[in-house]
Amino acid sequence: MKLNNFFLQHKGIYGTVVIIILWYIFHYLLQTAIIPSPIETIMEFFRLLQRDLLLHMFASLYRILVAGIISLILGVSIGLYLGLNEKIDQYFSPMIYLLYPIPKIAFLPVLMILFGLGNLSKIMLITIIIFFQILVTTRDSVKGLNKEWFYSIRSLGASKFQLYQHLVLPAVLPKLFTAIRISIGTSIAVLFFAENFATTYGIGYFIMNSWTRVDYVQMFAGILAISLLGLLIFKGIDLLEKHLCKWIILEKETI
Repeated sequence: MKLNNFFLQHKGIYGTVVIIILWYIFHYLLQTAIIPSPIETIMEFFRLLQRDLLLHMFASLYRILVAGIISLILGVSIGLYLGLNEKIDQYFSPMIYLLYPIPKIAFLPVLMILFGLGNLSKIMLITIIIFFQILVTTRDSVKGLNKEWFYSIRSLGASKFQLYQHLVLPAVLPKLFTAIRISIGTSIAVLFFAENFATTYGIGYFIMNSWTRVDYVQMFAGILAISLLGLLIFKGIDLLEKHLCKWIILEKETI
């Protein structure tokens, strides 16, 4: 019982233990250098941190954070505007529905031609991915609000700012954070692919470079690094959600 409570309170430790056990099982069953042991990989990971692995991690983190901030500003602003203006949304919705399903990685060659082979094209690619997810989620969240709520809060003399503060944003934020989590996961996967083109820094480049050198221990150390990078981003999103959506935590506690 005490062990169960410990794992419930430390879910990160529980998840790490399960993954390492499964990793060991595959390493033992396959008996191949392609899947090195977890201990060997973890030791190599810490050794690489003293060299250039941190630079690769920071390069990837920088691209994701910059793209995320741009996407949030544009996606939330446009999403709120379209959600609150039904007539204008009718003109933009067909374009959104046409562009949203397209795999955004298809735009990478175009972005490289327009914005060069450096950071900008990769940031623009991630921005497009996150932007559409946030735009659609924000717009649909606003459109899903009961119109009577708007009438009620306006009848109380609420200003436009108070309308956003007490009705629109509280309704949008929880779904927005879910959209960010989904889009960030997709963005990391796409960034892994994009960092293999005309770059010398980034986790994607590091992993594929290790693979071409047939250094599977370093390759798995890179996979471990990208996993920790994702964990860092998701924990940051969780902290923001707890700070900005405090009423959700209070509801869970009362339940």
